[in-house]
Amino acid sequence: MRKIDLIVLHCSATRETQEYTPEQLERDHKARGFVRAGYNYYIRRSGEIVPMRPLEQVPAHVRGHNRSSIGICYEGGLDAAGGFRDTRTEGQKESILILLKLLIIRFPGSRICGHRDLGARKACPCFNAEEEYAGL
Repeated sequence: MRKIDLIVLHCSATRETQEYTPEQLERDHKARGFVRAGYNYYIRRSGEIVPMRPLEQVPAHVRGHNRSSIGICYEGGLDAAGGFRDTRTEGQKESILILLKLLIIRFPGSRICGHRDLGARKACPCFNAEEEYAGL
């Protein structure tokens, strides 16, 4: 197993009124040249946690940090008009918290942060993940 010291949260940058399935995510990442979806996990609006890329495989979600990280993406991140906003449902919030707790047990000492905290010029994930999950 590779050494993990970073857990990075992302949003799919899709409107809260738009469904974006795991299949669409996979298709869109392949269209960008990836072998498969770049994230390890995808959290649907319902709160369903969908495994995307096995943890044994290096993800493709944040340049310069993929080898030592896990990528989690939640469905949403844009309001109905297309503006950046924290659109997480209660189900997503619960599932993200559960998943993060499990990953911290498996990879103790890992830093939890958002894509935006790693030099990306993006609002992703549309909330301050580092601050919100600082107590884990």
